[in-house]
Amino acid sequence: MAMEPSLADRAARLESAHKRVSNAVAYGLMVYTALQIFLTMRALEEADNTLLPMIALVVLVGAIIPLYRRMEKRWDATAARLADDPPALATALNRARLTVWAVSIGLPLLVTVLIEGLIALFAH
Repeated sequence: MAMEPSLADRAARLESAHKRVSNAVAYGLMVYTALQIFLTMRALEEADNTLLPMIALVVLVGAIIPLYRRMEKRWDATAARLADDPPALATALNRARLTVWAVSIGLPLLVTVLIEGLIALFAH
């Protein structure tokens, strides 16, 4: 006879999953910001030596925070729904963390490519 998972086990799984996604979001935000500073700002500074790069950095970092918060809230709802199915919870957790890292690394690269493309387009 299989034992029903206790409420304490469910709460522990939810707390652990929340912490893991929260940590991924926090580290992802740091990586995103660092990549914006080193990649995007370098591309902008080559084009213009004004305050534009700093303003762009503030806008780019400020714009991503609501997205990360939304991802975290969506994760909490998903985790609550899957808390009684540990394998499904683990799969969803891996998917959520992969999404955070894909956005954290991919978005700064995409922004940099777009900026460099626009600079090349309008420089000629």
